[in-house]
Amino acid sequence: MRSFAAIIIGDEILSGKRADQHFAKVAELLAARGLRLAWVEYLGDSRARIAATLRRTLGAGDVVFSFGGIGNTPDDQTRQAAAEALGVDLVLHPDAEREIRTRFGDQTNDVRLLLGTFPRGVDIIPNPFNRIPGFRVRDHHFLPGFPQMAHPMVEWALETFYSDLFDCHATVEQAFLLTGANSYESALLDLMEGIVADFPTLRLFSLPSITPDGQRRHLELGVEGEHALVDQAMTRIRLEVERRGIDWRWRP
Repeated sequence: MRSFAAIIIGDEILSGKRADQHFAKVAELLAARGLRLAWVEYLGDSRARIAATLRRTLGAGDVVFSFGGIGNTPDDQTRQAAAEALGVDLVLHPDAEREIRTRFGDQTNDVRLLLGTFPRGVDIIPNPFNRIPGFRVRDHHFLPGFPQMAHPMVEWALETFYSDLFDCHATVEQAFLLTGANSYESALLDLMEGIVADFPTLRLFSLPSITPDGQRRHLELGVEGEHALVDQAMTRIRLEVERRGIDWRWRP
């Protein structure tokens, strides 16, 4: 199974001036296709740092969606960093030029054509919002920072290049809310380790919850995966927590 990832670029996000809108949406788009994010990195508009990150990720074999920094203003550094990481120069991509000229007509100029200047040898990603494309190379997809542009481009890339990886088997998630003296994670490590060992295809999770004033509320303990296996694992968990005298109820 390929790993899917996201790189989210922009000083405005790291400074808190803008809230990231990509992480949750990409996770949602992947989940709808039975896929999951393996990692996410946030970077500022530093060409050196972006290039160093891309040199590492381009050789890792992951499917990466990179958001932001492909515009034509001085603070946009992603195109240049990608070219540096690939060891190539920047050139006006003919397909990108065609899209830009279609978009702007006789108002096309050198400044606007900079939006189609990409690392040599890449392919474009069509932008249904305004026809200013992104680009892709080695399963890396470089997209605008604007969600209304980028998110349809993510969907297009997923459907065009990775549909064979979509999981056709629906998964389910179930969990208990545990309370009582013995419902701490540390007291249930052996139970959790046993579930992981006996049901290796399931994803186990444990999420403690506390009240605003710091009081312990409950422990959410559950699994996600194929329905029949989830049922078996949850039965195992229920029987064990009952044996240990831990109160439980189904998570809504």
